[in-house]
Amino acid sequence: MNDARRKRLLESVLPLISEARCHLEEVGSEETEAVDNLPDGLRESERGQRMQEIAYALDDAVTALESLEDSLRECTE
Repeated sequence: MNDARRKRLLESVLPLISEARCHLEEVGSEETEAVDNLPDGLRESERGQRMQEIAYALDDAVTALESLEDSLRECTE
């Protein structure tokens, strides 16, 4: 990879992905906390289960972005 593309990855792409990951982590933490604070009856309802699915999906998205960040860093080495 030439220096210009490497620089673009390091200065433009990686910071955007990192920022998106941070936002997803925050939203995921908030959603998990919301699920944890639900009364048992509501947590087991369809709505509670959907909230839990969303929290898991956000966690999966964070993991995927972490993997993407690692891959892009390898490209710049």
